[in-house]
Amino acid sequence: MAPTNGSTLATESWDIVDFSTVINKGHGVKGLSEMGLKSLPKQFHQPLEERFSEKKILDQVSIPLIDMSNWESPEVAKSICDAAENWGFFQIVNHGVPLEVLERVKEATHRFFALPAEEKRKYSKENSPTNKVRLGSSFVPLVEKALEWKDFLSLFYGSEEETSAFWPPVCKDETLEYMKSSEVLIRRLMHVLVKGLNVKRIDEIREPMLLGSRRVNLNYYPMCPNPELTVGVGRHSDISTFTILLQDDIGGLHVRKDSGNDWIHVAPISGSLIINIGDALQIMSNGRYKSIEHCVIANGSQNRISVPLFVNPKPEAILCPFPEVLANGEKPLYKPVLCADYSRHFYTKAHDGKKTIDFAKIGDF
Repeated sequence: MAPTNGSTLATESWDIVDFSTVINKGHGVKGLSEMGLKSLPKQFHQPLEERFSEKKILDQVSIPLIDMSNWESPEVAKSICDAAENWGFFQIVNHGVPLEVLERVKEATHRFFALPAEEKRKYSKENSPTNKVRLGSSFVPLVEKALEWKDFLSLFYGSEEETSAFWPPVCKDETLEYMKSSEVLIRRLMHVLVKGLNVKRIDEIREPMLLGSRRVNLNYYPMCPNPELTVGVGRHSDISTFTILLQDDIGGLHVRKDSGNDWIHVAPISGSLIINIGDALQIMSNGRYKSIEHCVIANGSQNRISVPLFVNPKPEAILCPFPEVLANGEKPLYKPVLCADYSRHFYTKAHDGKKTIDFAKIGDF
């Protein structure tokens, strides 16, 4: 069945969704959820091997929690580097980003997705005046065999002028405040992480390689009629240097433990931020720091939001292992790749676990 041609959605159950009508016109997955669908449209049915089972979750296991209040302490630095090496994910508290800033950007996320469809669709790929602001659903719908149950607004930071001109007024100030308030934390984390690799300083050449660009996503995961049949976000690792994630109190983020079939639920902790290592830093550390597979499950009873801040290399940066990491004769596991090429590879396919990093691997290991 297909929707009516009007601006509202009025049907209770569709086997097949007209993606261009429902999603691209600003209704998004949120619009489908708010119809009160009795069953999930077939495009969102994930293959059996991609569906998430509660049986896969490890009980009584959590990612490391690190108190950053004394960030200059050698013990804190060791905890961060150990977590990057052994887990790829960790939560931090007393991180220096004001809690009221975190609350404001969460409220702004809800405000944006509460806008009428005709207002939101101004920021779709087809209508946005800039490629640095994009509203979307799922991940890369054109190449996905099954869609993901998520809407997002992606905001690339270019300059104050572009931000003022193009970011949505309803969430612009709060998102920019979140990004700027995280800058000290970003540089502290980067300083600790590269020092753990025997890199003594971040010079003008390495700065763009590590910290060259910023992107913030406002993610919205609506209630789902059949959450067991789909996912909010499929299995993947980030391609960033590292990511700072703010999540609400609903939960749903899961991290793969090692390379097995077990997963860890990242339970929300009030006031915390989640840090995860991205592929770029895995490459630069020659595999010492781990970019770990993660996913988000769909929720049948509550709407969830999250706000990841991606700390990325500049597109023109060359990703390769640091010479300091290889100084003791360690063989490079990754070949030099242009960041723009790596990113392009990531965004031309569906989420597929850790396969993106194969683009940079030297042989099989």
